[in-house]
Amino acid sequence: MCNIAVISVHTSPLARPGTRDSGGLNVYIGELSRELGRRYHRMDIFTRRSDAATPEIVDVDANTRIISVTAGPYDLDKEQVRLYLPEFLRGVIAFQERTAARYDLIHSHYWLSAWVGQALKRRWQTPHVIMFHTLGEAKNRAGAVEPEPAYRIEAEREVARDADRIVCASEGEREVLERLYCVPPERIAVIPCGVDLERFAPLDPAAARSELGLDNGAPIVLFVGRIEPLKGIDMLLQAVARLETRFRLMIVGGDEKDSGRRAGLAALARELEIGERVEFVDAVPHDQLPLYYNAAAVCVIPSHYESFGLVALEAMACGVPVVASDVGGLRDTVRDGQTGYLVPWSCPEPFAERLELLLGNQELRGSLGLLARSAVERFRWSEVAGRVEDIYHELVSRYRGVTVGSHAYEDSAS
Repeated sequence: MCNIAVISVHTSPLARPGTRDSGGLNVYIGELSRELGRRYHRMDIFTRRSDAATPEIVDVDANTRIISVTAGPYDLDKEQVRLYLPEFLRGVIAFQERTAARYDLIHSHYWLSAWVGQALKRRWQTPHVIMFHTLGEAKNRAGAVEPEPAYRIEAEREVARDADRIVCASEGEREVLERLYCVPPERIAVIPCGVDLERFAPLDPAAARSELGLDNGAPIVLFVGRIEPLKGIDMLLQAVARLETRFRLMIVGGDEKDSGRRAGLAALARELEIGERVEFVDAVPHDQLPLYYNAAAVCVIPSHYESFGLVALEAMACGVPVVASDVGGLRDTVRDGQTGYLVPWSCPEPFAERLELLLGNQELRGSLGLLARSAVERFRWSEVAGRVEDIYHELVSRYRGVTVGSHAYEDSAS
């Protein structure tokens, strides 16, 4: 058993994915913590308080709790959070000292958290594992619409140099870490994200539509994710506007705080004369997403950059083919021509061509969907957690000079 301090400064696992800064990172932390808890590890997840009503401690289960730390105003943009990292760090230390908590390992998520985790590593003399989830240098080289600032990239390089292990979700991210961040290969572990294959599973499409109150009319093209330029929603609108076949585009994500960007996208849809065929839906609870995937004919991920692409995995688990940008971790997730299609050009025409092909051929959609479901078997959370657990055991053993490997786990579980 390990006591783990999980650092997730800018977004809480309690937040709904698809809103503001919440997304695959939130799902990753929640699912990984749940699986590791089943293996008797204890986790304190430290996150910045974004609401005055949020209690300091929220017990998720017997082995996991979320600790909210006050650091700066509640309603901060992600870009402002870095200004309050020292205050957040002091809050974590104060909690640890007040409760006499002892941690065997620190696992940080995203570069803001990694800065905090690195300081805690020095103070506690504890191993530090980082998962960046996205890298500023990779986003910029992929032509990000909103370039990442130099201070972020420099901070990533600094913490990467001293991390005990960096977990990345794809081979592409590993290559970036080695080539652009000069991280030795032995300190990098490629472990993909996971998916709950019991929750995300094929359902009868007509039943899914019925439960969502949707008619059985035009086939649904589905987008799931945050409402931000990086996700390429404007290009998706331009792509579907070129379709000759019937379609209905559902954009699931965002909330009232995204009203400005959503209004701009709605205006673009009207300009393209497809406004009546585009529907915006606020981000839904994660356990409701399988209904949307199963109601869809195809799921589209037109992002300019994705370190992994959890939406692709979830759609494939539901037996729905994916049309995605040929970028980042999507290359490791989607098998071009087998479980969906990868589009190598970030422009509307090739996306429209693939969508036209799938929407007009139900048999092809079914064939790709069956292969997609089969392909995701290797992404079970139990498999992912086991590989992360091996890293924990190795590092804790090296730091403490004790054996905390699989035999110790088996003894504690018996």
